[in-house]
Amino acid sequence: MILTMNKITLITGATSGIGQATARKMVESKHDLIICGRRQERLDALKAELEENVKVYTLNFDVRNREAVFAAIESLPEEWKAIEVLVNNAGNAHGLDTVAGGDVDDWDAMIDGNVKGLLYVTKAIIPGMIERQKGHIVNISSVAGKYTYEKGVVYCASKHSVEAISEGLRLELTQHGIKITNVCPGAVNTEFSEVRFKGDKEKADKVYEGFEALKAEDIADVISYAVKAPARVTLADVTIYAGAQAAPTVIYKQD
Repeated sequence: MILTMNKITLITGATSGIGQATARKMVESKHDLIICGRRQERLDALKAELEENVKVYTLNFDVRNREAVFAAIESLPEEWKAIEVLVNNAGNAHGLDTVAGGDVDDWDAMIDGNVKGLLYVTKAIIPGMIERQKGHIVNISSVAGKYTYEKGVVYCASKHSVEAISEGLRLELTQHGIKITNVCPGAVNTEFSEVRFKGDKEKADKVYEGFEALKAEDIADVISYAVKAPARVTLADVTIYAGAQAAPTVIYKQD
């Protein structure tokens, strides 16, 4: 176990997909990690995998729960509170319906997780970054935050909000030496579609048939570069499409 603290990175939604890949990537840069998520058993497994090389601390909470977010961040031991990098990865998509046919519970889940949850975690961590006059916040948005598509209006709206939050944070925090990076992935083959389709894996798998989708590791590579870039460089906004993708819903698939 490493005895001294390295640069500390906190990652939400670290139990799968982009969050998990980012945790693994940050180990290469010798970042100590605070990994957050709702599934403690997955957090424990990831911690066991990574802690041979860096120190790892787990926080088990749902970003949608305001009280739980602030309590969890406040509960960190003193040596873990100097968070230099925040990766706001936790989020979700639920359903693929028109507004008229949509499920209001799905709307709440997306807005509470993708927008309010991101804000809760960010608010809990920003004061320390301002006090230290340094930090880096990476928000995981989506190409859906740049182009609205049919039957995804509320999800797109939530990711448009992430775009606005990233831009606003940059205006407010650059003066304090805090960088803001907004990352907008296209089609990434993770649990994303399985969650969207309520666990229907067959339906989810069809989303990625006929082309080579992005991998979570591709997004983690971009995050890693953004964080390691020289002080003179800020990757403000990065859009990442799969090679066969031209827009959120335009993918050229092979028969």
